[in-house]
Amino acid sequence: MTLRQFLAGNLLIVALGVVQASGAEEVRVSRDVEYAKVGEHALLLDLHVLASAKSPPVVLWIHGGAWRSGSKKEVPIAGLTARGYAIASVDYRLSPVAKFPAQVHDIKAAIRYLRAKAAKLGIGTEKVAIAGGSAGGHLAALVGVTNGVKELEGEVGQHRDQSSDVQAIVAFYGASNLTTILAQSTPHGLNVRTPALELLLGGQPAMKQELASLASPVLHVDKSDPPLLWFHGDQDPQMPINQAHEMVGTYKQQGLPVTFEVVYGGVHGGKLFYTPEQIEQVANFLAPLLQAAK
Repeated sequence: MTLRQFLAGNLLIVALGVVQASGAEEVRVSRDVEYAKVGEHALLLDLHVLASAKSPPVVLWIHGGAWRSGSKKEVPIAGLTARGYAIASVDYRLSPVAKFPAQVHDIKAAIRYLRAKAAKLGIGTEKVAIAGGSAGGHLAALVGVTNGVKELEGEVGQHRDQSSDVQAIVAFYGASNLTTILAQSTPHGLNVRTPALELLLGGQPAMKQELASLASPVLHVDKSDPPLLWFHGDQDPQMPINQAHEMVGTYKQQGLPVTFEVVYGGVHGGKLFYTPEQIEQVANFLAPLLQAAK
């Protein structure tokens, strides 16, 4: 067999924005869609949609990277497209470019853009979910529990008549309380989080108490918040599992729907968090909330 035959028959085919796995339906990927602009900084997203899908509900994916790095190119929940969902993988201003709350303002602008352009994009946005890993898990949780919070809505984008509300949250090994995270951290965790928080907040949480509180999902939880699914590794050396316990405990205190999945042996990210079974669990969690097929 020649290399060309092997590539044609067995590998992913990427051409003209279409990705197709051997024996599977094609996924159309619209890359670098500009959803807003801040000065000269273009804010972009990639939209992944199964070619045969008719107005699939949208899951926003928020990448991690300690708020200072990372890219929309990495989409570990891509398997959701085969289960009836569109995925909008969103880039946002990173902390070396803009301090908090710019990141949340950008993500909420992306939600408003998708709702404004839903018909053109061929997606359904009556109900929207948000998901993310690590710093993206923190941002997903924060966006999810701050529907309508004025300080976090921002003025980014051209579609401020649209809602930025979400109806479901999926967080992978994220932060929930920036006012307690350093006290809970291992020495290794402190080496990662201390400089990351300095960049994000413009100072350490103790010196930026009001901003750290605004950036803490657990301090925004009330009875109106959407259902939450949270994954966290019991061996995470970077993001204390107590951050998950704080969020899950607060959800339970409020009587809100919450599912907490401890990934035994899980550290900070990796394949243990995105197995086919876990992607199926996410799809099943979202189905009754977004009225999508499993």
